[in-house]
Amino acid sequence: MKKVTNKKATQRVRRHSRIRAKVVGTKEIPRLAVYRSNKYIYAQLIDDAAGATVATASDISEKGKKTKTEKAKMVGVVLAKAAKNKKISTVVFDRGGFIFTGRVKALAEGAREGGLKF
Repeated sequence: MKKVTNKKATQRVRRHSRIRAKVVGTKEIPRLAVYRSNKYIYAQLIDDAAGATVATASDISEKGKKTKTEKAKMVGVVLAKAAKNKKISTVVFDRGGFIFTGRVKALAEGAREGGLKF
């Protein structure tokens, strides 16, 4: 487990390790991993069997007058489009120890709108 200094981050890492014990991605059904910082949100499709990232998306390059939640939904749609290009339709969702509300939920909804099933 990572060494983390503050209590909130330590709790998140512990929650994430419990999730990762159950959620595993394969080549056919990769893991959709989400990381949410204070400013940005990142998502990637990971094949755990090969230890490889299949596709990524984030809102770092997104400029404009959108809320963080709207940007998160857009990241989900972009990631779903990248998955469709690689002929992936089903994923397992890894919320990364974050609570499934707000931006994490918006990203999941965007991915579902884009055509991913999980």
